[in-house]
Amino acid sequence: MGGDHGPSIVIPGAALALERHPDIRFVIHGDETVCRPILDAHPKLAAASEFVHAPVSIRMDDKPSQALRQGRGKSSMWKAIESVKTGDADVAVSAGNTGALMAMSTFCLRTMAKIDRPAIAAIWPTMRGESIVLDVGATIGADAPHLVDLAVMGSAMASIMFDIPKPKVGLLNVGTEEVKGIEDVKLAGRMLKEYDFPNLDYVGFVEGDDIGRGTVDVVVTEGFSGNIALKAAEGTAKQIGAYLKAAMSRTWRAKLGYLLAKGAFDALREKMDPRKVNGGVFLGLNGVVIKSHGGTDATGFAAAVDVGYDMVKYKLLARISETLARGENRPPVEEVAS
Repeated sequence: MGGDHGPSIVIPGAALALERHPDIRFVIHGDETVCRPILDAHPKLAAASEFVHAPVSIRMDDKPSQALRQGRGKSSMWKAIESVKTGDADVAVSAGNTGALMAMSTFCLRTMAKIDRPAIAAIWPTMRGESIVLDVGATIGADAPHLVDLAVMGSAMASIMFDIPKPKVGLLNVGTEEVKGIEDVKLAGRMLKEYDFPNLDYVGFVEGDDIGRGTVDVVVTEGFSGNIALKAAEGTAKQIGAYLKAAMSRTWRAKLGYLLAKGAFDALREKMDPRKVNGGVFLGLNGVVIKSHGGTDATGFAAAVDVGYDMVKYKLLARISETLARGENRPPVEEVAS
């Protein structure tokens, strides 16, 4: 029921995902009077689905505390998350209110052992392919141990998404020199070097322009700066698109040039299509939850389902737990700091 368009996008998106992954089975939570006519228009999806009526929907402008108070136990969002907790589903995918989804997911599923706070990891298109950037808005601020946890969780996700046994990880900073940056970031860098996790390759500090270059497979930062970077990138992509559209329609010569170069522009549009990388992963919870962009279409929602499918198929939670377990004998933070 979430997102800008609700079930009119979510259900067709699920139908697209089913075409790509015929082994998926869906548990659809929502208002039956609204959802049922749309679901009946997709008979293959209906045959592969169980429908659970939920009389309450979380609004996009609800505060997380309000959503928890009014929607716990009876909203479509809560029921979807709870189905992961009970084992009735392997992953929950929602286009709804991000703050409410994170609050409910954390309250219902709880964080994994040794993880203090969850994070949102985003798939980021780069000049070399794709990278993982986290945290992009789950929590504001991060101390050094939390940044190390982000590196562990992000590398596990990158290993699954990109089929890399030992992803390259960088800490986002204002410079690559070890003397630059705030103390928590510098300490996190020393901790990652000291701990030498076997499943990730820590390469040091990276700067903002390294994100788009694809310098590393995983970029680690705290939620405030990560969210700003994400929104800045989205805004820049829209800005470039508007500039190109205006330039190509300015004169008849420009229009002719567009026609001659249409193939190249189509390739650029495909590369910059945000729907292809839709689906933020909530990391650090005892369950897999995927946040789809609220304004996406069916293609974008299907991409979010694809991400959830891969996270479960390739056992994201087990990979995170395994890496954390291998670092159990690491020296205390105080010892590294000194």
